[in-house]
Amino acid sequence: MSKKVVVALGGNAILKPKQAGTIEEQMDNVLNASQNIVKLVKEGYEVVVVHGNGPQVGNILLQNAAARDQVPAMPLYVCGAMSQGLIGYMIQQNIRNELKRQGINKKVVTLLTQVVVDKEDTAFKNPTKPVGAFYTEAEAQGGILKGENWIEDSGRGWRKVVASPMPIDVVELDEVKDLIETGCIVITCGGGGIPVIEEDGILKGVEAVIDKDLASSLLADELNADYLVIATDVAHVAINFGKENQEDLKTIDLITAQKHLDDGQFGKGSMGPKVEAVMKFVSKGGKGIITSLDSLRDAIVADGGTKIIK
Repeated sequence: MSKKVVVALGGNAILKPKQAGTIEEQMDNVLNASQNIVKLVKEGYEVVVVHGNGPQVGNILLQNAAARDQVPAMPLYVCGAMSQGLIGYMIQQNIRNELKRQGINKKVVTLLTQVVVDKEDTAFKNPTKPVGAFYTEAEAQGGILKGENWIEDSGRGWRKVVASPMPIDVVELDEVKDLIETGCIVITCGGGGIPVIEEDGILKGVEAVIDKDLASSLLADELNADYLVIATDVAHVAINFGKENQEDLKTIDLITAQKHLDDGQFGKGSMGPKVEAVMKFVSKGGKGIITSLDSLRDAIVADGGTKIIK
């Protein structure tokens, strides 16, 4: 049996800071990610890909706002679905092309994926996740009158904030399993999945953003995957990051990882959520790694990356 690897791609794998976001730029970035993913395929692993979508959803929301007088704006969860198709297309095509170059006959499929959240999740009572562009106070007040939540962001303007609830279940899990069984590389849970609530088996989209790394952790657990690998900008997780006494971590256990989290070594908006997502998966018996895209293969087949163990 081939070992299953869930690879979670960070935002920089698709769109790097200060880039305009043209399709050419994004395709070039995704090509690099795809080449590294195919290295794992060549090693015999069954690969499932999850990706972020923050910049792309932000751009879709901007397009909605710019054209709101011509066409109806779509809600956030629909924009999330749009981004799954947009980014899935880029990853799917690049992986397929790289497989072709390497002489590997394997199918690649992007699956539009919904993820269930609890409508009673406390995150809905305290929305904190900024989405979209910056607006004036007057524009924000218009949103507030419609029942939306807005905050003033560090003097840069006003931004809409939404809930970021915990993912509970991947709706299309059986379809993902079926595709893996037929030998497909599956791109799923894009952007953390389209957030939905379930009532008596009936699904309904909700205004929320699901953390991509937590969704990856849930997916890896539900697939009984062997590895969860979160690909980020650095080859290793580090303590005292950016200081003279920075220490790259090669292997840490759950107790040590929790201590570093409690000590504030991993930023809440950067490395912290990644470490927590991997810890959640490892606590249930899987193997977890955080590393850079270029170190992806070595992190699994050799001693690269930061491994979190029980």
